[in-house]
Amino acid sequence: MKQLPTRILSIIEELIDQYQEDDRYNRPWIIGFSGGKDSTVLLTLVWLALLKIKEDNPNAELKRQVYVVCNDTMVENPVIEEYVTTVLQTIQKAAKEQQLPIIVKTTTPQIEDTFWCCVIGKGYPVPNNSFRFCTEKMKIKPTSTFITNQVAADGEAIILIGTRLDESQQRAKSIKKHDIKGHRLSKHPLNPNTYTYAPIKELMLEEVWYIINAFPSPWGFDNQILFKIYMDASADDYECPVVVTDDKHKSCGQSRFGCWVCTVVKEDKSMSALIKNGVAWMQPLLDFRNRLVDNRNVSENRSETRRNGQPAVDETGHNMGNYTIEYRIQLLRELLTIQKDTQQYRSSIDLITSQELIAIQVMWYRDGNFSTTVNDIYNEVYGYDLQNDTYRLAA
Repeated sequence: MKQLPTRILSIIEELIDQYQEDDRYNRPWIIGFSGGKDSTVLLTLVWLALLKIKEDNPNAELKRQVYVVCNDTMVENPVIEEYVTTVLQTIQKAAKEQQLPIIVKTTTPQIEDTFWCCVIGKGYPVPNNSFRFCTEKMKIKPTSTFITNQVAADGEAIILIGTRLDESQQRAKSIKKHDIKGHRLSKHPLNPNTYTYAPIKELMLEEVWYIINAFPSPWGFDNQILFKIYMDASADDYECPVVVTDDKHKSCGQSRFGCWVCTVVKEDKSMSALIKNGVAWMQPLLDFRNRLVDNRNVSENRSETRRNGQPAVDETGHNMGNYTIEYRIQLLRELLTIQKDTQQYRSSIDLITSQELIAIQVMWYRDGNFSTTVNDIYNEVYGYDLQNDTYRLAA
């Protein structure tokens, strides 16, 4: 570890000191792992810190559990989802082999809160800046549930976050707002008995890529796969000019990966760049995402009331309620068709799960739709003959 720059070594030493701090709860560490550059660097430094403790004192007991928690929204960018799934398997295997107290956990939304159950099942309009049900239902709730359960088991918990001051003014403002001067840990703004710790907040983007490119992953994964994903997903107007190790290792990385159906952003630059750089099978996904945006406020697609029965017609006569059942049927037909076509290139990809299809059918029944069923649409797209009364949509 001597070859690491002093600035990075100091972070590892701080992590060691914090990990070995005595406390009555032996508070577990929870690392939110997205598979992106920052969470990869955070886990790398934590891993190196644990190895250093063992190296300096082979008899030392690593009492504090480290949970690597990945929040799967179930509509992640398929390229990233495939990558993260493989990485998490590698992490769990390596942690066991190296006898480190690292446990991998994946959280998912409750079935009624998934994107497709909300949009196609309940008829929620796709998210925009003023109606972002996705953040609460698909990200905050699943992670908070895990944290709450962990706190109940251990009394308190410490969440390690990979946010950096260098990322954006908004991130820097958020970090400083919750910082307590002279203390590493800050109270979590939402979860009681929970603290946050941001070990890499001072790192610059170039240093993040230096760690990823210059040093092998301690869990034995090829970091160049992640680097290539970022390179391929870099938008046309973003340059990657800073060489950090050699001519092949540039600092390339403000690309953000999120849900492939994200309708909050005006344009999905990372998915567009991936397509331009050879991932052509994602084009139908991008086109569908764009149609979701374009058709969001079409009056014919919306009901005259909201789900609670409240009138939702503006002064011009424009409908602003939930999606009509006809439009929801259309969306499911389009989604399943894209899924079928995409599976010709990536057979492992499911854009919607069988559990969601079953839940959507139940929601449609509750909304009084007994004509066109989910099975009817599934059979039509896939050429199957599944019976409506079995719900066996993934036979």
